[in-house]
Amino acid sequence: MTFCLGITVEEGLVGIADTRVLSGNESLIAKKVATYQGPGFSFFVMNSGLRSLRDKGLLCFEEAYARDTKARDRLFKVVNLYASQVRRMAEEERGALEQSALTFNLFSLIGGQMSGDSAHRLYLVYPEGNWVEIGPDTPYQIIGASGFGKPILERSLTTTDSIEYAFKVGFLSFDATRLCAADVDFPIDVLLYTRGSFAMVEHRYHREELSQISNWWQERMRCSVQELPAEWVARALSKVNGGSGAAFPK
Repeated sequence: MTFCLGITVEEGLVGIADTRVLSGNESLIAKKVATYQGPGFSFFVMNSGLRSLRDKGLLCFEEAYARDTKARDRLFKVVNLYASQVRRMAEEERGALEQSALTFNLFSLIGGQMSGDSAHRLYLVYPEGNWVEIGPDTPYQIIGASGFGKPILERSLTTTDSIEYAFKVGFLSFDATRLCAADVDFPIDVLLYTRGSFAMVEHRYHREELSQISNWWQERMRCSVQELPAEWVARALSKVNGGSGAAFPK
């Protein structure tokens, strides 16, 4: 499984990708994000799905991007170019995969800004090659293990939040996922992009660097539960043991 998260806020973009490829008797880590930048452009591609498809897809895209100079002024054109390579690869690989009881499984997040874009953009590309833009109503997208990290994003993230806030809540989303999914884990690769900068900041974090933050958050959640207003709980507990007032043993 994989955890790749893209967040778009007014100030810029945040990307977080785990590196766990295999878990169990064998453990393997590998990078799941690729960055491309130069004068007047900066963007990233994150993938979940079969590793072989990810590697081939990026090579095909890079070859096409080097040839097609007309696709370099707007990010949606880059996404169209990438999607065309996904469709081409699907035609080549789907039959062999189905014979092995596998499906063509390649989801991608592409985020960044090109010279012709007034602001940064974030897109989700499906295995079929169609895509959607991630917008202000739901300013994030997770590919891979998507369920465990969504609650904190849904409850707290807005498009007007700062990159710093998006980074923090993005890490907490990853932390919730790696606690629940055995095949998602450190190290994580983090991408930060500020609107109009055309410069992608990339940094890798290891478990020991962020364990204190994870422990701090866990203790803060326990304290918050203890501090919840309890009148509604007392009404139910008052019925325990026939209304004697005796609650559960402490």
